[in-house]
Amino acid sequence: MIIGIDGSRAFIKKRTGIEEYSYQVIKHLRGKIKNHQVVLYIRYNQAVDFDLSENLPAGRQGWKVKKLWAPRFWTQIRLSLEMIFNPVDILFVPAHTAPLIHPARNALLSKLFSPIRKLVRIFSSQDSNKWRSMANGPKDTIVTIHGLEYEVFPRSYSAWENFYMRESIKNSCKWANKIIAVSQNTKKDLVKFYKTPEEKITVIYEGYEQNIKYQISNIKINEKIEKPYLLFVGRLEKRKNIVGIIKTFEMLKEKYNIPHKLVLVGGKGYGFEEVESEKRKAKSEKDIIITGYVSEEKKWELLKNADVFLFPTFYEGFGIPVLEAQSVGTPVVAGNNSSIPEISTNYESGTNIRIRSALLVDPNNHEQIAETTYRLISDENLKNDIINKGYENVKRFSWEKCASEVAELLE
Repeated sequence: MIIGIDGSRAFIKKRTGIEEYSYQVIKHLRGKIKNHQVVLYIRYNQAVDFDLSENLPAGRQGWKVKKLWAPRFWTQIRLSLEMIFNPVDILFVPAHTAPLIHPARNALLSKLFSPIRKLVRIFSSQDSNKWRSMANGPKDTIVTIHGLEYEVFPRSYSAWENFYMRESIKNSCKWANKIIAVSQNTKKDLVKFYKTPEEKITVIYEGYEQNIKYQISNIKINEKIEKPYLLFVGRLEKRKNIVGIIKTFEMLKEKYNIPHKLVLVGGKGYGFEEVESEKRKAKSEKDIIITGYVSEEKKWELLKNADVFLFPTFYEGFGIPVLEAQSVGTPVVAGNNSSIPEISTNYESGTNIRIRSALLVDPNNHEQIAETTYRLISDENLKNDIINKGYENVKRFSWEKCASEVAELLE
């Protein structure tokens, strides 16, 4: 069997959530798909930065990389053409956008490709498997959906982003044989908004990079940020509630005169102008640091040394930064919505007793966020309790576990 994997989002220089998922799942799938050939599709200007043969038993079919060129619409056009002329048995798309051309599951395109079907009948007497496959397209398509935030908060995205994501994900849900949802909340949204059959959806949690811990002590930040500080990591956009975080910080400064700085780490997203405007208005503007995108090494050092990790976002498909902060012993204040309660709530062994490993807040209530954050700053016992619960919580998640479950679905 030949398994194709869309790796176009995995091998970019500045990875965020979906790109990180794609990279880590592909990386950890090595050695887990042992009896099949794997074709990894990437863009012509990309390169795989790890050994694809690692952990692969001798004599087994391996992985090969295929670079596909396209100036624009790589997935919808170039990968679609690849699926027609060089089809695979299973196509796995880690980043929610299935190819546009999918003859076996799209009535209109099936009509367009009817001439090829006639050719199949001619060549079928010669047992031409390739021509037969060309007419049918991939036999199976598996797509990972990371969240439907744009359906819940459409004003947090541009009109084009809303249109593109809605159409691409809706079509992916329609065409794919199987869908991976990264949380129970995402599965619920797929059923609610797109009427996706529940039996078509498998929930497989994302992971976080566990092996980073031992590297942290050797990392130095070029631009030294003095402690103490509060930290946010993620794209600086409307949905992430960055304006609300700045307002919360202002309240903490005015009411409690905390010595902290606020460090905002991430690239610019939709609505960043409002973030800049709010920062300029703040009395404590000099204590608000926007770093932009930073390297993985810098990110982990900042996470480790933060007093509190602030993540009161409006909606998340999963929430990897919460796990990353917990894994290095930084207490978390996060939004009480979407997938966050799900990924931050553990259960006492053998019971239904819930253990909250993060302090959850209403992202619209800046005063509540401020008071909750101050409790962690001022109460050492509470802080240590949340830190320890965080350490326990992250044991439930890993990229190894995630990739193993994906491999099981692929095979």
